[in-house]
Amino acid sequence: MQAATHTGLADRYGRTATDLRVSLTDRCNLRCTYCMPEEGLDWLAKPELLTDDEVVRLVSVAVTHLGVHEIRFTGGEPLLRRGLVDIVSRTTQLAPRPEVSLTTNGIGLARQAVALKAAGLDRVNVSLDTVDQEMFEKLTRRDRLQDVIAGLEAAHDAGLTPVKVNAVLMRGVNDSNAPQLLEFCLERGYELRFIEQMPLDAQHGWDRSTMITADEILGMLTERFHLTPDDASKRGSAPAESFLVDGGPQTVGIIASVTRPFCGDCDRVRLTADGQVRDCLFARTESDLRTALRAGADDAELADRWRRAMLNKLPGHGINDPSFLQPSRPMSAIGG
Repeated sequence: MQAATHTGLADRYGRTATDLRVSLTDRCNLRCTYCMPEEGLDWLAKPELLTDDEVVRLVSVAVTHLGVHEIRFTGGEPLLRRGLVDIVSRTTQLAPRPEVSLTTNGIGLARQAVALKAAGLDRVNVSLDTVDQEMFEKLTRRDRLQDVIAGLEAAHDAGLTPVKVNAVLMRGVNDSNAPQLLEFCLERGYELRFIEQMPLDAQHGWDRSTMITADEILGMLTERFHLTPDDASKRGSAPAESFLVDGGPQTVGIIASVTRPFCGDCDRVRLTADGQVRDCLFARTESDLRTALRAGADDAELADRWRRAMLNKLPGHGINDPSFLQPSRPMSAIGG
């Protein structure tokens, strides 16, 4: 195979991916209504999943050959991956050492936070859409709110900071809880970020007309808090717009993936739990690294295949285009 002429994960539109999101499993122990049906999904069979060694091998290729310097482990729910702590430890030992974080629903984090910190994990993002017990059960179909709260506390105490909380608001469901959730995070020193609901549900039931927009979220929050743009924050390729709360220093973020897309500054690439490269969260196509890996490809060939995969990346996700189609994989099978 002819070698690529560049070394990083560049696309045809001047962007270079340096932030790798790695899904470790498609399984989850919650059943959030905006993500999957109550009965769950058909999970990937074990032989399809990358082994721990294969995950670390591909992450190593990304870091040592392709200029990736941020690794985010995701799921499904990554805490369900038995080898998670070892994968994190081996990743943080790579040179140059990448920044390593975890996106989780927080269930089980109380038991693993100390071990993950010792393995070198830098910080966590915890998904939490409400701190109302009844609402949490309605949204997730599980009575696990106290487990999530305990996980957040354990992460903070272990030094996995800043602890970030990601929340999705659903119209007529938990949208009235937004100020309460922000107050909860401010009191505990967590950084809250609201995310516009995206068309990534397994049921393909997303409807833009029912989505809570960034402007609406700001409106809800300003009824209780004084918000001003955080001019000191260097957004760069970060997806969140940051606002000072009541003059600061604490902030709240809003990720407006739908109404204020930031595709032109995207620096992310994704690797699924079964070894497929996705150049965009909403991509309709994938590039297979697992087959080449298991066929004995060396690091240089894997890197070259990865570079070539990035050349297919489109200029934007196209959600606002009438021809937009949701990806066939739901969010739980892609990784956040």
